[in-house]
Amino acid sequence: QVQLVESGGGLVQAGGSLRLSCAASGFIFSSATMAWYRQAPGKQRELVATITPGSRNYYADFVKGRFAISRDNTKNMVYLQMNSLKPEDTAVYYCNAQVFQYTYWGQGTQVTVSS
Repeated sequence: QVQLVESGGGLVQAGGSLRLSCAASGFIFSSATMAWYRQAPGKQRELVATITPGSRNYYADFVKGRFAISRDNTKNMVYLQMNSLKPEDTAVYYCNAQVFQYTYWGQGTQVTVSS
């Protein structure tokens, strides 16, 4: 069974930091492109960051310089370090895996940034 389980979300003040984690199982993690997406109420789901099997990273413009994606292939884990958080970062954050022709999603973790 494929599983992506996010953790680390919560309530934080503007300017603070959070580290999201995604634990993956049921597929060849080292061959997968991993990503973080987010979705705010009433808005479309949007790509935040992605990391390839070779650890090449991509970031959306709205998080460049503040967020960092990383992976640990020995632990089947992907992380999103979020610094200098803003209220507009408030959303449900989803872990995503792309491997072969398949796409998998986690259940999401809520991040709320207060002013």
